[in-house]
Amino acid sequence: MPKDSFSFDIVSEVPMSEVTNALDQARREVSTRFDFKNTQTTLERDEDLIELRSSTEDRLKAALEVLKEKLVRREIPLKALSEGPVQPAARGTVRQNLHVNQGISDEKAREITKFVKGLTVKVQSQVQKDQVRITGKKKDDLQAVIKALKEHDFGIALQFTNYRP
Repeated sequence: MPKDSFSFDIVSEVPMSEVTNALDQARREVSTRFDFKNTQTTLERDEDLIELRSSTEDRLKAALEVLKEKLVRREIPLKALSEGPVQPAARGTVRQNLHVNQGISDEKAREITKFVKGLTVKVQSQVQKDQVRITGKKKDDLQAVIKALKEHDFGIALQFTNYRP
């Protein structure tokens, strides 16, 4: 019987290069579509914050849908975005901020750990900065944990990395 244990990490990562590519595609579509003509609709990104601006709330929502479509095509989960409120901006325009969530917050890590402990499998969970490590003696237990985590909605995008047999 092997005394070694198996492990994997639960992370929440978004490839920012893909976000940039999706944003560029959305900008191109917005600049060429007739329904966005003369609406001063812009999409800007700064680190992990995306700002949408437009002359009307309807055009802002349409630009957001274009961006979401491009993000989904690039396989970026929409759960990784947290939408801010639509706010009035300068010269009668409106704006909305989207935050691209990177990593698992302490609160979500505790929620994931509590959920894993509530399962009937013998595994240990350990919070490490912005990820959670799951360790167990059987591969089947780890696979059961992954399956249960995929079926449960934590409100964030989860990926499973460093699966170490």
